[in-house]
Amino acid sequence: MVKLTAAATKSIPRIIIFALTLVYGFAGLFFRDPWKNEDAIGFGGMWTLFRGNSIDWIVPHLAGRDISLGTPLPYWIGATLIKWFGPLIGAANAARLYSAICFFAAALAIWYATYLLGRRREVQPMALAVGGQPDLKSYGMTLADGALLIFLACVGLAQRAHETTPMMAQLMGISIVLYGTVRGLDKPWQGGLWTGLGIAIVALSSNLTLSLIVVTSTIIAVIASNAKLRFRWTLTSTVLGLIGFAIWPLVWYLGDLSPQWRHIAEEGWRNMPEMRATPSIESLGFLSVNFWAYAWPVWPLAVVSLAHWGRTKEAGAWRAPHLAIPLSLFIGSLIYVLFRLEANEHDLMILIPSLSIIAAFSLPVLKRSVISFIDWFAMFSFTLIALAIWIIWLAKVTGYPESTAANIARLLPGFESQFNALAFIVALITTGVWLAVVRWRTSRAPKEIWRCLIISASGTTLMWVLLMSLWLPTINYAKTYRHVSARLVQMVPSRGGCIDTSNLGFAQLASFEYFSKLNLRDDPNCPWMLTHSQSEAKAYAQLNNKKLTLLWEDRRAADRDERLRLYEVIPE
Repeated sequence: MVKLTAAATKSIPRIIIFALTLVYGFAGLFFRDPWKNEDAIGFGGMWTLFRGNSIDWIVPHLAGRDISLGTPLPYWIGATLIKWFGPLIGAANAARLYSAICFFAAALAIWYATYLLGRRREVQPMALAVGGQPDLKSYGMTLADGALLIFLACVGLAQRAHETTPMMAQLMGISIVLYGTVRGLDKPWQGGLWTGLGIAIVALSSNLTLSLIVVTSTIIAVIASNAKLRFRWTLTSTVLGLIGFAIWPLVWYLGDLSPQWRHIAEEGWRNMPEMRATPSIESLGFLSVNFWAYAWPVWPLAVVSLAHWGRTKEAGAWRAPHLAIPLSLFIGSLIYVLFRLEANEHDLMILIPSLSIIAAFSLPVLKRSVISFIDWFAMFSFTLIALAIWIIWLAKVTGYPESTAANIARLLPGFESQFNALAFIVALITTGVWLAVVRWRTSRAPKEIWRCLIISASGTTLMWVLLMSLWLPTINYAKTYRHVSARLVQMVPSRGGCIDTSNLGFAQLASFEYFSKLNLRDDPNCPWMLTHSQSEAKAYAQLNNKKLTLLWEDRRAADRDERLRLYEVIPE
């Protein structure tokens, strides 16, 4: 039990939290190209569906490469958005609306799940002798606001939540599963519908391993929780979940897939992304090094929450829904990441919804010293980051400081920075708001329990908005294949023929397909070969008794290791 007054649980004004979420969610979605790596691959699959036939819609893949990208829901949504909005805002911008839908749905589900958990009896502050304790609704809303701010403050989500990857749909699906399971505690039919929908989204956006882990984790959460869910929730969620699992295989049969394409689809469902039968040392190493910075400040708050609520004197503290349900989903997601062949930052996204909900329940019990540390650390860090962003932007535009401008020119040869009045105004307003937030936090002693999160959430938003306004042209130049694709088109012989891309990476193939409109496919009989591996190209030539003549060699300006080569393939 905790002691709190009603003043400490005053919720954040709706306009502030809505504005913060909207600005964070939309910043960086528009006015840029698909970026290497996963962003380009995800968009490439959507682009192929948009331009393709029924096979492309049944088994998502990149044009010219008969390898499944996995389950189809992200690509169905993206291709549909390109069809609806592409003529108005461009294909790449339209596809990224998919990321916005997933992000806002996840944020909403996290807020409502925490709100419902925050209204439960076992988490309420103790009644004060003279009254004045918060009511159920106010306390629930304050905790929900805290969970959303924690979600927004997660440093690692900033870039990854704005890319067209299947992990965005997985993030949305897991968040909806959490909400549906909590909602089912008091409204079984409604909760079952949401849980089943979340499971269906996960089943249609991830591989079979994660889908089964989410189902198993949800079952364990229900069994472990001391607030038993009713048969109506179980029936509804099971039926909808089974429908979600059955949709894609049903489409295979209705689409009359050939045995070859059915095998490709089945392999993609089982092993895209690649999984191992045992925990991966590479994934464990990646997690142990990167998780702590990626999930800041979510994980320390979650640890505080578990330490407090897990040791309460009430019997079965760990079985309380606000711990049992999100903790079970977190452990399941963590197991999935460990079994990935080689986990990356995108995989860590699915850990954040559960942790955010757990972390929110640390707010009523945080000590003043911890609050001050989080505040001052965030204030100091994000102020330095913002200052660095402004200084480097100034160097790009004006050439001063000269050393900074020289370093930028060396790292990005050929990049010409231009002053953008709109981006400058947006960055200036954002910086002004940040300074106002810092002044409010340092000049007052607010009692609200969410006070330590305002700086962190605002700082993450500040950093991301500044990068996506002042630095967007620079980052886009460094991560796009647009310019190298244009140079490739000029070098391709005018006579017809395909270009073999068997030795090209997925992101490169997706980008060249979109930017160049050349006839690219994985076919060793093509008269030309585009590759980024000289050794693989030579091995291919020796194996097939062919001679390679180098026609073109180039790279993206920001990538010193990558070498793209176009060869003419001549039979010996």
